[in-house]
Amino acid sequence: MNIQNSKYNHIFFDLDHTIWDFDKNAEEALQELYAIHALENIGLSSADVFIETYTRNNHRLWAEYHIGKITKHELREARFKQTFLDLGVHPDLIPVGFEDAYVQLCPTKTNLFPHAHETLAYLSAKYPLYLISNGFKESSEIKVSNTGIGKYFQHVIISEIVGVNKPDKAIFQHALDLAGAVKEESLMIGDSLEADIYGALNFGMDAIYFNPFNKEKPADVPLQINHLKELTLIL
Repeated sequence: MNIQNSKYNHIFFDLDHTIWDFDKNAEEALQELYAIHALENIGLSSADVFIETYTRNNHRLWAEYHIGKITKHELREARFKQTFLDLGVHPDLIPVGFEDAYVQLCPTKTNLFPHAHETLAYLSAKYPLYLISNGFKESSEIKVSNTGIGKYFQHVIISEIVGVNKPDKAIFQHALDLAGAVKEESLMIGDSLEADIYGALNFGMDAIYFNPFNKEKPADVPLQINHLKELTLIL
């Protein structure tokens, strides 16, 4: 893939699973919480199985949150409760406050995808950059601050503040208005086909699918990268 004579004047990034390595950071946090809450004492003999089950539930619930099927409260209430129940834990034994402890700990983790700083530094010298995140306000702000990536972005647009999530066209329009940009000269980069890629494409903005695990790319998605550093070669 090569973009010759780039027409782009503004570049928009997703945060979770695109720059901030959500799964790696969640795994670190859950390994710690598994020990702190002594989950082996309630029948969970493997932290890895607990993390795998949580990850599956969390991805499903976030997909529902993106399209407005569930609320923030419902997502947070369900993801660990469902995980514990799936693994056979009696409801009375589910640790009180586990979700709150996770929400406090996980955003403080600082694992980014490889070459994130290098790529953002390169691009921010050539283009104004922006973040559009469907993440929650308090968590997203901590992630941006703790990782030091805020310096690369002109604006950080968080769906919870705007009041609509990607893929809603309204959040893309809000981002363009904030940037003083037009869609024909703007580019979205993200990992979520539903929220980032189809959201942008249906809005009329070009998009690059960040596909670090080399999943099969749908035929109607024109551009993809497997590593962030590829952006320094094509933009």
